[in-house]
Amino acid sequence: MVEGLQRLRWRRGCLVVLTAALVAAVFASPHGNARPRVASDPVASESTKLNLRMTETRGRAGTRLENATPNSETINANTVAIISGNPNGTYLSIAYDLSAVLDDGNDFRVLPIVGKGGAQNLRDVRYLKGVDLGITQSIILNTFRKNKEFGNIDDAIAYIAKLYNEEMHLVVRADSGITSIDQLDGKKVNFSDVGSGTQLSARDIFERLGLKPIEVNMGQGDALKKLQTGEIAATILIAGKPAGSVAKVKAAEGFRLLPVPFAKELQADYLPAKLTSQDYPNLIEPGRAVDTIATGAVLIAYNWPRNTDRYRRIANFVEHFFPRLADFQKPPRHPKWKETNLAAVVPGWKRFPAAEEWLKRHSAAVPSARDQREQFDRFLESHPQASGEAMTAADRDRLYQEFLQWNETREKR
Repeated sequence: MVEGLQRLRWRRGCLVVLTAALVAAVFASPHGNARPRVASDPVASESTKLNLRMTETRGRAGTRLENATPNSETINANTVAIISGNPNGTYLSIAYDLSAVLDDGNDFRVLPIVGKGGAQNLRDVRYLKGVDLGITQSIILNTFRKNKEFGNIDDAIAYIAKLYNEEMHLVVRADSGITSIDQLDGKKVNFSDVGSGTQLSARDIFERLGLKPIEVNMGQGDALKKLQTGEIAATILIAGKPAGSVAKVKAAEGFRLLPVPFAKELQADYLPAKLTSQDYPNLIEPGRAVDTIATGAVLIAYNWPRNTDRYRRIANFVEHFFPRLADFQKPPRHPKWKETNLAAVVPGWKRFPAAEEWLKRHSAAVPSARDQREQFDRFLESHPQASGEAMTAADRDRLYQEFLQWNETREKR
């Protein structure tokens, strides 16, 4: 009887082994992904076939997706992010142009980021992870150097290039009776968004002029509504002309631009400028112009050490951007690109090393910039302001802008 039980257990053991082997044979594959055999039951057969088709479809899709998707490290390594501004100003248009002209699939990409404006952009370039470049104003660079918010900013921030000049737009109601900037003393004036370049520059301008308006902060759209209702006396925007939000303002709706004189107190750091009917046909009468002041817009970067990934990214941007400046100076790009001169300097500031080295290596490739500078030097020799006492860097920059405008007018004749 004992022997009979042992034989029974042996047969059951063999049956288990054979069953396991059969199951393994059914689902095994020499390559690990062969189809399982279809069961003989019709319902089970159709269900299994459906599962097989779904599995194969997912497999093919996964293969295509894997083949089409580039390596994430490659995308990140070839992308530079630039902090710009809001739609009211010019920075966002400039950043978009950089993206539109320079993007080259996954090999290179410029990622524009909507920002608060020049002051916040400087903070973001200094501290915000993932931001490689930013656009700010030259006067803001000098302001942060003085207030030492970042400590020794000279070691932290370098410029890539001076881009163009930004004009001060001072909008009032046509029936307000305000005919001079002096009349804004003690009145509510919108200095644009908190953290914007307009805010800091407007503060600086009024302080130099000895005026104390009541500062309020809001976007230009909201400001124009409050201007109409008389809740504020004026709104300010410092941006490259033609600025999108100002271009929408119409004299027929009761608005006008107030002149800003090039006062002696402003001449050390600002430039004289004009807003014309060509810039704002809905706001300025044909053939007329409004005097104002301007400050420089500058493309900046954190001054990363050499042999770092962040330095390499910015150097890569320079290699893509500098050789293609001419493409930015053609329609449909923003008209302000026509003011960009890669050889122009930002007085008192260091250029990012990779940019400085590119200019030295390719001096022959940018003859227009070199020739303009030589022409300008000759222009200075015969200019009344160039004689006598030595000119400041701001004087030279102002005269250089006048020279560029003169040169552009001459070429149109």
